[in-house]
Order: sequence, then C-alpha cells, then structure tokens
Amino acid sequence: MNVFRRLAAQWGERYRKMSIQMVLSLSFTAVAAAGMLLMSVSLIWRSSAANEQLVAENSRRVLAQANLNLDIYLRRMMRISDTVYYRSIKNMDLAEDDLTGDLSLLYEENRDDLVSLAVFDGTGALVSAVPLTALKRDAAPADSDWFRDAARSMENLHFSTPHVQNIFDDPDYPYRWVVSLSRHVQLTRDGATEGGVLLVDMSFNGIEQVCRDVTLGNGGYLYLIDGDGELIYHPRQQLIYAGLLEENNRAAAEYRDGSYQETFQGQSRQVTIKTVGYTGWKLVGVAPAVSWLSVSPQIPLFGLTLLLFSIFLMAFLNFRISARISDPILRLERSIRELDRGLAGVKIEEEGGCYEVQRLSHAVASMVSTMRHLMDDIVRQEGQKRRSELEVLQSQINPHFLYNTLDSVIWMTESGQQQEAIQMVTSLARLFRISLSKGKSIIPLADELEHARHYMNIQQIRFKNRFTTEIAAKPGAKELYTLKLIVQPLLENAIYHGMASAEDDGVIRVTAYREGEDLLIDVEDNGLGMRPELAASLLDEDRPEVRTRGSGIGVRNVHQRVSLTFGEGYGLTIFSEPDEGTLVRIRLPALDREEAERRQQGEEL
Repeated sequence: MNVFRRLAAQWGERYRKMSIQMVLSLSFTAVAAAGMLLMSVSLIWRSSAANEQLVAENSRRVLAQANLNLDIYLRRMMRISDTVYYRSIKNMDLAEDDLTGDLSLLYEENRDDLVSLAVFDGTGALVSAVPLTALKRDAAPADSDWFRDAARSMENLHFSTPHVQNIFDDPDYPYRWVVSLSRHVQLTRDGATEGGVLLVDMSFNGIEQVCRDVTLGNGGYLYLIDGDGELIYHPRQQLIYAGLLEENNRAAAEYRDGSYQETFQGQSRQVTIKTVGYTGWKLVGVAPAVSWLSVSPQIPLFGLTLLLFSIFLMAFLNFRISARISDPILRLERSIRELDRGLAGVKIEEEGGCYEVQRLSHAVASMVSTMRHLMDDIVRQEGQKRRSELEVLQSQINPHFLYNTLDSVIWMTESGQQQEAIQMVTSLARLFRISLSKGKSIIPLADELEHARHYMNIQQIRFKNRFTTEIAAKPGAKELYTLKLIVQPLLENAIYHGMASAEDDGVIRVTAYREGEDLLIDVEDNGLGMRPELAASLLDEDRPEVRTRGSGIGVRNVHQRVSLTFGEGYGLTIFSEPDEGTLVRIRLPALDREEAERRQQGEEL
C-alpha cells in the first residue's frame, strides 16, 4: 500500500510541474487511447460470432460465382464438342466429305478460347484438324491419356489436367498450355462405322482467367484441382512445381462441398470446397482463420454503453479545447491557401487566440505585404527591361534601312536620274510616315504591307526592275494587326541574298494569310537559296554578327522582336535549298483591332 501511495505522490508532483502543452498532450493521448481501446474490444466481442460465419458465407458466395463462371466456360466447350459431333461427324461420310470446313467455321467463332479442333480414328491416325494440321514427328495420339479415357468410357466427356500441347507442330506457340476435352465418336466411311476420338484443346488461359479474377478476403486465395487432387490452377503454381512451396491439395480432394477448419504447416485456416459439375474438379478457397472470442450476453450491452460514453467524452473535450487552438490557425491557413491560388486582394487578418498564433499571423501578414511590394517592383522592372530591348532592336533596323535608301538616292541623283530620285524620295516619305505610326508598335496588316510596297518601289527603281514583286493578303487576314517593320528587313535580305545574280526573272512574293489562331506572313524568293543548316543558323543568337550588307542581322532582329513581344511560340522560320530559293515565314498571333489596342496599352504602361 505504501508503494502505491509513493507512486501516486510522485506522479502528482510531476503533474503539478508539467506545462499546459504537456498536460493537453497527455490528456488527448490518454483519452484517445482509452477510447480506441474500448471501441476495439467492444467491436471484437460484438462481432466475434458473426465474423466466422461472414467469412465462410463470403467464401461460399465467391466460390459459387467462380463455379458459375467456370461452368459457363466449360459448357461452351462442351457445346462446341456436341456441335462437331452431332451436326458434322454424324452427318458426313468421310470417304466423300471433308470435316475441315465445319471445324474451321467453329474454330473461327471461338478462336479466343480454342487452341485446336481435331478428329482421330480408332488407331490414332489424324482424320481432320484446324488450325494446327501437322502432327509432331514423335506424336502418338493413341498413347495419350485423353485418347485412352475417351476410348475406355465411350459415353462420357473427359477433361484432362493442364498440359503442354504436344500433338501438333505449332511454330508460333511451341509451349502452349491447354486443357483437352475428348470424347468417343462414331465415324462413317463408305457407309461403314468405326470408332474415333474428337479432341477439343481449350486454351488454359480461359480457365486461368476465371480463377485469377476471384478475390477472397483477408489475403485468401482460390485454387482448382481434379478428382484425384492434381493441381489444375494455383496462383503460385510455378513455386509448387519447383518444390519451393507446398499445398494441402491431396487432403482437399477428400473434402465434400462446404467449409472446414484445418491446420496446415502450423497455420490455422478456413477451407471452402465447391465441386464443378461434369468434370469432378473442385474449387478450393483458402482464407486465414480468425481468432474467435467467446461472447457473454451482457457484454454487448455493456460495451455499447461504454463506447457511447467514450465517444461523448472525446467529442466534448476535443471540441472545447481544440476550438480555442485550431480556429485561428484554420482561418490563417485558409487565407494563405487563397493567396497561394493567386487570388488578388486576399487580406491576411491578424488572428486572436493564444500568443503563438497572434505572433504567427502578424509575421505572415508582414511577409505577404513585403512580398507584394517586391512583386510589383519586379513586374515594373521587367516591363521597363522589355520596352528597352524592343527599342534597341528597333533602332538597329531603322538606321540600317535609311542608310541604304539614301545611298540609292545619292547614286541616282549623281547619275542624272532626277525623276527616279523624286519617285524614290516620295516613296521614302510615305514609307517613313507609315513607319512612325504615331509611336505605335502594332499597326494594321494593310499598313505594314503598304510599307513593304513603298520599300520595293524604291528598290525596283534602284535595281532597274531586275525582279518583280507580288504583295497580297488573303481573305480573313486583311483586317488583322501586326508588329510594324517586320516585312521590310526580310525583303532587304531577299534582294541582297536571293536577287544578287538575278537578271530579269527574279520574283519576290509576300503573302499574308490566317492559319487557325495565328497570322502567317511568307516572304519568298526564287534566288540562289542556301544550305538548310546555314538557314537555321541565321536565327541563332550565338552566331557571330557579320556587319555587312544583307548579313542577316535584320532577320535576326525581326525574330527577336516578335519573340519578345508575343512569346517563344512566335517568330521566324526559314526554309531554303540551294538553287531553289528561300522562304521566310513570320508567325504572329491573329490580333483583331480590340486585341491590338489592348496590347498596345499594356506596352505603354
């Protein structure tokens, strides 16, 4: 007694020194453990008698369904055998008729379940067979078990155990497992009757599939044996044949239909037997035995009362204590989850509750505020960087073009071609009026194509019509918008690269058309062309810049401008072959007027 008093005093002293966190942890743990223990004991006591019956009933029900599926499968095979015998063999004289056509028809109708159909005479000689027709060199049908069983019991159908098909040559499946269904038949030849055997080789996969689909509870399994206890199917059949596992199949062959308790290799288990009709086979279901407890009539009522009291006590304590702790945390977590989903305007409230929760909510609110300021700064800086990159690329294109054009005007003026110079300057003025476009970077496609026409007018005057130009927009594309000054650099490269050696037959063609949600602009020439690998390298950012006329810098600038403006999925693609010309394709999103204005406003912000 003194020992118990000392232990109680020690635990009482420890309890007074514990923090509230420890007290709550121990209280929750003790209540939860006691409640779960009481519920477990109560459920085991209450269901002990019913569990054994439920397991047995479930096994019988599962085996009955498996037996039904197996019976349906075997009956289908038996009907095939009956059809061959009663509708074909009995109605044919083998001296005049051939069974092959009827056998082939039946095989094609059931080829998923059959391996072969064959008819043998009384000596074992092959009469007819499909689809396998060539006997193996050492085949002896008359010595096979299925042949002897059929000849010995003429009125019955005989099912063999699974075996490798060893009668016919099968080049595709030399080791196919089958179950042979054989029967004695009467063959007619020249009006005289003689004995024979009809063989239906079923694919073992059909039987295996029926058994494999069966699932017994508690890790149980099902296997199939013949009347002598030989295994027909077992989920671990290969391990048993290899001697690595044993099964109590010989004893199961002696059981009648029903459920039995047995001990095998030191393990108690429940065995359920179901005989398959027509074959003498037996389905055996094996489930691990459950440890049953005896039950008193007063225990269920007591256990139920104790369970209800434990549930009430746990619910009351959990509700009153956890609400104070968890509600502020849950509200804070909900706000963070909304913020994580990207919802704008989520406000992190500073929650009440215990001190730790208040400090946590304050820290999260401060962190979110700082993060939003940083994100706004990053977005603003990225926008400025993008605008700067576009302006740099634009500045590389305009001076390059202006230099070439003014050089042409000077050359014609010095040559006395005042009229052509006037036309060129006029086209240059109109061209630059379009290129300015009131400071807009996205303009109507019609203006961009008009800009290209003025540019080609200037170049044709300069090159004295050594090439012709075709510029057109297909229906559906004329009303769209595009990034400005992207066609002219491609025309410049087409002239200096493609038309360098052209005399009067050069053609430069610009075609704009819509493809789905994209706008495509093709700039094509029939000039010298280039190797595909050289064409692919023109857009490579790592390719050294060679600052000569027509070096491809303008083309790369156009590609970079389009990609920076609309994304990586857009830009230029170059197709070229030597002596066949070059095609440069610009891919842009198909922008209508509203979308173009929206993008323009976004760039200006």
